[in-house]
Amino acid sequence: IPFAPAVPALLCLFLLLTLFSLLANLFTAYIIHTSDDLSWLPRFVLCKSLILSDLLQTVTIAPAVIYSLIQHRTMASSSWCYFQYVAGGASIFSSLTIITCMALERYLFVCFALQYTVMVTQERVRKVLLLIWVYSVSIGLISLTLVLCKGRREEAAHVTMGLMCEPDMMEQHMGSPRAAAVFRKAMGNLTLLLCLLAHAFSYFRMYRNASNAVVPFNESNTAARRTVLFYCGMLLLQLLPLLVKVASDALWEFRGTGAMELSSEPRGGCQPGPSGTAAVFHMSLLTMLLVPPCLNPLVYGLRSVEFRKAL
Repeated sequence: IPFAPAVPALLCLFLLLTLFSLLANLFTAYIIHTSDDLSWLPRFVLCKSLILSDLLQTVTIAPAVIYSLIQHRTMASSSWCYFQYVAGGASIFSSLTIITCMALERYLFVCFALQYTVMVTQERVRKVLLLIWVYSVSIGLISLTLVLCKGRREEAAHVTMGLMCEPDMMEQHMGSPRAAAVFRKAMGNLTLLLCLLAHAFSYFRMYRNASNAVVPFNESNTAARRTVLFYCGMLLLQLLPLLVKVASDALWEFRGTGAMELSSEPRGGCQPGPSGTAAVFHMSLLTMLLVPPCLNPLVYGLRSVEFRKAL
């Protein structure tokens, strides 16, 4: 790591984020599971699946990063590395799509209140969740297959250049196969675009519906405006890892390999490590990946009135 003095601070940060994420998600899941009033509601069925995705993301990423920081070395290429590649990507895709489904569910509840119980049933919610997980895991498996088939494994060293087997590091480790990168970026951008459009449509319609309720009184619905702004801000935090990834991809494309190339000076007799720019993007991505699992149980669980009543 080019910034060795930052390792203790990073270690403390990852430990705190991991501990908070596990406690908050497990506590929220326990309250929902033990409450007869919450466990059957479609909104909290989606919330439980989001908690499962957040726990998978935390358990997959955090222990490996913490262990690498303690050992002061990058992650070795192994079967766990491949599992981390698939599970990490699947948890990110599933979290984003589940939150989008939660926004659509709220849209149906607000704008189609009379037909809500007919349109949104437990069976349909389970089918949607099954499709989400199949879609997310399939993308991870296809990406890994392209990396292994198109990559040059004979040129790959035993040790990767990162603290986590995230897509960029895996593709660089396997000789930068073009097919894997194109598929990953295409599916990621398509999923992100569809989710953003669904969020924009849902919250815009809900805001219009809430605003129209107070039009006869010549007032503005400030509560609706604050609610929409709050959830849009939480969506932005959810997208921080993707924004960091887009920024690193753009830097790679526009500045070439000079932006992410290896440092030419070996340190302490070790092999050359990543450049300072690559290290900053890599550590920023790892940190941002643990922020949404910490916030989601607070935003979609503790903030709801039903959840506070269950407490």
